[in-house]
Amino acid sequence: METATLHTVAEFPEHSFLENLAVRSDNSIVVTSLNHKQLWLIPASGTTDTPVEPILLHTYDHLVSAVVETEPDVFHVALSDGYTTHASYLSRVDLRGRPPGAAPAIETVLTFDSRVRALNGGCLIAPGVLLLADCFGGFVWRVDLSATGGPAAADVWLAHPSMEHDPLSTMRPPQPGINGVRYAERTHHLYYTSTAQRLFMRVPVDPGTLDPAGAPEHVGGGTMADDFCLDEDAGVAYVTTHRQNTLDRVLLDGPPDQPRDIVLGDPLDLRLLGPSSIAWGRGPGEYGRVAYLITDGGTTAPPPDGRARRSQVLRMELAR
Repeated sequence: METATLHTVAEFPEHSFLENLAVRSDNSIVVTSLNHKQLWLIPASGTTDTPVEPILLHTYDHLVSAVVETEPDVFHVALSDGYTTHASYLSRVDLRGRPPGAAPAIETVLTFDSRVRALNGGCLIAPGVLLLADCFGGFVWRVDLSATGGPAAADVWLAHPSMEHDPLSTMRPPQPGINGVRYAERTHHLYYTSTAQRLFMRVPVDPGTLDPAGAPEHVGGGTMADDFCLDEDAGVAYVTTHRQNTLDRVLLDGPPDQPRDIVLGDPLDLRLLGPSSIAWGRGPGEYGRVAYLITDGGTTAPPPDGRARRSQVLRMELAR
């Protein structure tokens, strides 16, 4: 039986939709705020229970989704007006050698072409190669980054029916198809969630060409899964169920109809309203044991009393 405890690392005002995060080598955290179009830095908190004060790094002109560390202290951030114009961009953020209080070096390295609909989750699958989910387009983009930090190039990597959203859904805002993406380096699989279809999927990747090496296969599902982190040692994924306010544990090699295993959120924990993303801590021995989660505080789906809470950055500690 696996148990978990939660500690608040930082808080944001009500109706802050914290969307994605990347944990740095010192356990400080870069966080995107989707609806406020902002990029934040959460200072490393250690094991203290006293929340730290977030630091605003930048405010964009577009909604902000994925943030991926592509080399040490260099991040690529996805910008996408998925609900309106669909205009989408990739921003490079360089935090190397940044003095306290100094603005990071930021530049736009890619403007996506007219095929783009709405960028969502992202991950690195090899040095300089980024995959980004297009949650209303129903496919994955491959982005080849410049080794010198200059313009990047993008094309569709894979489209599949399991990645499509549900255009007939009455749920608001419209629910994404493919959402979170993570790469399993040992087994060479890209795992992804498809929120509207309640699927958790994977597709093999050719480690040489980095192209898809087979058809997507069903791993699990049944929840409105958002993002996740992989524990390849234990053969499991920890999956956030955004509208359902839980963190679930899914076996990577279990049957597709495996029973639901809720780690957090049953009963409802008001700190875990609208969990959107999760990433492992990077301290010694923290992989598979300590993770950081972010929430939207019930902005998307308010709790039964109808009142959104402050959005959270949380530290989870697992005990087996």
